[in-house]
Amino acid sequence: MAHLVHYSEAHPLVFRITHWVNLISMFILILSGIEIHYPVVPGLMGVARGAHIFFGIVLVINCIFRIVAAGFVKSSPYYGSRKQKLDMYTFLPQKDNRHQLIPWIKYYLFIKKEHPLGGKYGVPQKLSYLLIGVAILFMGYTGFCLWAPTMNIPFFAGFTAAVGGLMKVRVIHYFMMYFFICFTLIHVYLANIEGTDPSKVMLFGKKSHGGLTYDPETMSISGYDNMKDEEPKAEEAEESEAAATA
Repeated sequence: MAHLVHYSEAHPLVFRITHWVNLISMFILILSGIEIHYPVVPGLMGVARGAHIFFGIVLVINCIFRIVAAGFVKSSPYYGSRKQKLDMYTFLPQKDNRHQLIPWIKYYLFIKKEHPLGGKYGVPQKLSYLLIGVAILFMGYTGFCLWAPTMNIPFFAGFTAAVGGLMKVRVIHYFMMYFFICFTLIHVYLANIEGTDPSKVMLFGKKSHGGLTYDPETMSISGYDNMKDEEPKAEEAEESEAAATA
């Protein structure tokens, strides 16, 4: 099966930076969180707590910035096309791919061999990214409920009282860490399920492999950009065009 070409316009520099901030922050938060709950390196508790608080605040601010910036920064919401619109339009299923929810689920569950072609992200990806944004903000909120300088502020203390005390908040906060670990593993797998080119474009803005081009107006395959690659076989293009309309 031939693939849509991945143009760098799909991932502007500002969003590549926020992605790196998320990646680094989550990595340090997970490691420092484990050290706080299960001290394995003597003498690092103070460093772990300081790093945890700092990168927790960074993660929340970065999440808010990413959401707000989506209303001002343009990106291409489609692989296979350089046409751009405000990035917030990539948050929800678009006209050209909202009907592809079931085919995408079948693909992820190994029921369907080939995934649909269309938007930059599959419909389940879009929904999961909305969920992760909410999860980051909620994780930060529970962290402020546990942090001494903020735990007595009514906005945070009210939640602590509602769930039954600080220990319950700690359990929720700790459970959320495993949620982020699972999400990260699944995200890495799905993002690279057919090769690492999409990740190279997302992380480094590198020029991608050649592939099919996509016309968002007609919602169909419009041609091929070889990007110095060979032209695809006729049967591959036919299979890809059929998948795009599935």
